[in-house]
Amino acid sequence: MRICFVTSGGLESFAAGVTEKIDVSIFAFQALGEVSYERELKGETALFEDVALLSKETGGVVICGCYTDTRGMRRKSAVVAEKGKILGVSDMVNRIDAGEYRCGAGVKIFDTGAGRIGVIVAEDLYFPRIAETLSVCGAELAVCVFEQLDGNLEQTLMRAQAFFFGLPMCVCAYGYAQAADIGGKLKFASSVNGCIYEFEREQEYHLIETRRRGFYHRKRTGF
Repeated sequence: MRICFVTSGGLESFAAGVTEKIDVSIFAFQALGEVSYERELKGETALFEDVALLSKETGGVVICGCYTDTRGMRRKSAVVAEKGKILGVSDMVNRIDAGEYRCGAGVKIFDTGAGRIGVIVAEDLYFPRIAETLSVCGAELAVCVFEQLDGNLEQTLMRAQAFFFGLPMCVCAYGYAQAADIGGKLKFASSVNGCIYEFEREQEYHLIETRRRGFYHRKRTGF
């Protein structure tokens, strides 16, 4: 699977430079900016349509970070499209210290021609339960669209969660992209805009047994 990370610039500049097949294109937040659902529905803007058209041009999946506005309620989100069709929008589900952006509802996995892709939005990377949920629900790859990285923190979290939950992870942020395999190893890192990562699917299962207290159930007698 060929994954392209677009860490700066917009959709137009990327579309003009596409010369080879790309299975998944990931854009950081700067590519789309703010999207008003109301204006989109009224036809005053067509930002989601631009994402869908780009996915049609590339013939693959496009994941693009954005700030969505629902009648004044702003959220950090990621829109996902494939072959000219919008598959859905995933929101950040955790809000820290009553921040500017509201929390959304639900963690989403998208069934695509490139595989089952789970989406992690921005600071949801700081909450391992998100990646765990994606792994348990059968995601083959987790893609995190981030704003700007804070040193090595996000890379450490990405690698740890990939190892803990057996889920390959990619992070696309402003000016930087990186990926980790299920062994927790850093497989790819680049500050080059439009960089390509050749992703290989990895799925490994193990039986894990644990002894613990509790879960006691007294059997009924006398029947």
